[in-house]
Amino acid sequence: MATKTKSESYAIIAVGGKQYVVHEGERLLVDRLATDEGKTFHPQLLFVGGDGKAQLNPSATVTARVVGHLRGEKVRIGKYRPKSGYRRHTGFRAALSQIEIESIGAKRAAAPAAPKKETPAPRPTEAAAAPAQPPRGYADLTVAEISEKSKRWKLESAEAALAYERAHAKRKGAIAALEAVIETKKGH
Repeated sequence: MATKTKSESYAIIAVGGKQYVVHEGERLLVDRLATDEGKTFHPQLLFVGGDGKAQLNPSATVTARVVGHLRGEKVRIGKYRPKSGYRRHTGFRAALSQIEIESIGAKRAAAPAAPKKETPAPRPTEAAAAPAQPPRGYADLTVAEISEKSKRWKLESAEAALAYERAHAKRKGAIAALEAVIETKKGH
């Protein structure tokens, strides 16, 4: 890869519990993602820098595309105890996803959209009649992401996510995290 200059923007993202420093057009291997090949996703953005500017907790987003799913190099593991004839051999290959960073720094679409949704609020009958939905993209979230992000959700969204989880995925960690968040929100 070419030498980086000060004018190039970069970002620090979190994918699968690990942090990566990335540049536009860069490809990297990460732990296996639930996203299908060819689909784009937005990893958690921690930091944006470049052009002599730096933003911690930025209002931008990073777009990444899953290039493919593959397996890592085989790691050979051998155990041996001298003078007893004990020998065991096994191996391991990590499940990985190759991603390509398509863009860094595009403004988040959710920030300007939030005030527009608040303007038609005078109709409480529609809001009360509409069933609560889990947050957008809930089905693609991992258990760790659910436990982290659910603390910021509204009570109705957390309850809808819990109902979805019990009906579809049935992940014990996600159910426990959502029940804990609902309990704390009802307690306050």
